[in-house]
Amino acid sequence: MAIETTKWGVLYCPRTGISNKQKRWEKIAAVLRERHVDFDMVQSETSDSVERLMTMLINNGYKTIIIVGGDSALNDAVNCLMKVEKQVRDTISLGVIPNGVMNDFARFWGFDEDELEQTVGWLAAKRVRKIDLGCIRYTNKNNEKCHRYFLNCLNIGMTADIMNLRRQTRRLFGSRTLSFITSLFVMLFHRMEYKMKLRINSDTIDRKVMTVCIGSGPGYGQTPNAVPYNGMLDVSVVYHPEMVQLIEGLWLLIAGRFLNHRSVHPFRTCEIFVDEARKAMVGIDGRLMKTPVGAYRVNVEQEVINFLIPD
Repeated sequence: MAIETTKWGVLYCPRTGISNKQKRWEKIAAVLRERHVDFDMVQSETSDSVERLMTMLINNGYKTIIIVGGDSALNDAVNCLMKVEKQVRDTISLGVIPNGVMNDFARFWGFDEDELEQTVGWLAAKRVRKIDLGCIRYTNKNNEKCHRYFLNCLNIGMTADIMNLRRQTRRLFGSRTLSFITSLFVMLFHRMEYKMKLRINSDTIDRKVMTVCIGSGPGYGQTPNAVPYNGMLDVSVVYHPEMVQLIEGLWLLIAGRFLNHRSVHPFRTCEIFVDEARKAMVGIDGRLMKTPVGAYRVNVEQEVINFLIPD
């Protein structure tokens, strides 16, 4: 049976570690009904099921797909969308109701986890904007050519470690601030520098680097001027500062003035080549990914996703 083009497909991704998953969904569903939204809901049980359920919604003809989840769930959704033909993808609009451990991409647009009525109202207004995606192209351990898209950012080095620890400690402590501080404390005992060789525009960086953030979006504060609609990537390369400078850098990150730190070197480009990043972990939209083997490339794909933004 054909799906009405006005009906939403809602993919509910419960937040890991909370006990009232059903209560949260009931609250969201109540707001959708109050707004007279016609919808069908499917629920993911694990992160691995998001792409499978997203594929099901696409194949069943839903033209508006809403992800109730965080950055990682959105990442899975856009990677699934990018697998279908452009003519099909162009008929689908993707939206988000923030419900994840990390909701930075939703927050960039002004979506608030606690403002359900406002969020659903904005989504119902159906204001669509074409957005860019970043893309990492790499070789895996089986010598296979792979790629993965990202909405917000790709991190190489220490920040990928922090994002991974932040996710784990957020599940333990619940608080964003407490989990971030705990992660930073744990990171004091981790590796702080990585030998890297990067090519950005006409510049070559061949030295020890603490962390690199490549942002199509604000990059958890590390690429604060990046926007997912200008066809460019913002890159922040951070050399290893002294301890006093490190503390100053953390304060500037929290204050939203990260680029003012003397150890941060910002770039804007449409492509970056990572010729070497020895033993540096890679995180994509807040989730640790398997470290690429050898060199890899990161570029931007312009205006490839229809995204529902605030009215």
